[in-house]
Amino acid sequence: MIERAVRVGVTGVTAVLPERTVTSAEIEERIARDSAGYRPLPGIVARMTGIGARHVAGDDEQASDLAARAARRLLAERGLTPGDVDLLIFGSASRDLVEPATAHIVSSKLGTTCPVFDIANACNSFLNAVQIGEALIQAGQYARVLVCTGEVPSRAIRWNVRDLRQFVEAFPGYTLSDGGAAALLEPVPRGGIFHRAFDADSTVWDVGTLPGGGTMHPRDIDKTYFHADGRRLRDAFLAMGTGLFDKALADTGLSWDDFAVVCVHQVAVPYLEMLREQTGIPADRLVVTLPEHGNLASATLPLQLSAAIEAGRCGPGDKAALLGLAGGVSLGVVFLEL
Repeated sequence: MIERAVRVGVTGVTAVLPERTVTSAEIEERIARDSAGYRPLPGIVARMTGIGARHVAGDDEQASDLAARAARRLLAERGLTPGDVDLLIFGSASRDLVEPATAHIVSSKLGTTCPVFDIANACNSFLNAVQIGEALIQAGQYARVLVCTGEVPSRAIRWNVRDLRQFVEAFPGYTLSDGGAAALLEPVPRGGIFHRAFDADSTVWDVGTLPGGGTMHPRDIDKTYFHADGRRLRDAFLAMGTGLFDKALADTGLSWDDFAVVCVHQVAVPYLEMLREQTGIPADRLVVTLPEHGNLASATLPLQLSAAIEAGRCGPGDKAALLGLAGGVSLGVVFLEL
């Protein structure tokens, strides 16, 4: 074990995406094909969300496979082996099974021999896992923490739609995309994570749910589909406002111009633009992944950060902001220096 570390950094991050993609037009075609008499208005999915395509995992590909694939790539890039990992945290909205923790399955596939556990908080799962990993390193319990996620929300999309009302309930699911990501947390001599804050309004937990498999609905097949009230969900986030993000800037004495990139969880282009205007984030600081990749749930933020690093938009010494939004509902912000 190590002595208490003052600074913890994200020393590596990567993302993986299934090869298969599905366009918004193909989404509408499948709904029309699988539904008895209901056909969506042509172009409505792309028009309402700004999403052109999303990724779909293979039928034999699990959340753990995507997480292990991302983790394996990251370790190779860093010249590390699975045995070099002290703790593995699987932070994801998806999971292979209700029991045991999917982290065990990832660890088995990856070949790590360290302690493991899951963190689940909808689309903020990965960000919360980073928060916990940082704290455990600072507490001196671990020296190198691997945070990974595997998201396969495509399995919870409703295709057989009864009528317009059910289509509207199922609509947020048509934004969803599959993918995996991984990040390494380690003590660093400078930079690293320098601000983190989270907030929640749990009174509106029911605005977006995937209820099947829990104690409320253990065996109801109809409850295995993601459904949400999109308008209430948007209103819930609007009611929470931008105070968490504004305070993060005030507490650190920074402005958005001080960040090389600002990674924001993305569910629909219109809402992303609304949030950008409310927060004052310059458009050229955003990493916009939604049109080509869809809503990757908790893999969204690590995908954006990885893409920005690969594109040369940020590097050592640069500051990056991660802004999370998740069902439940919750907000999160992590500021770090690479």
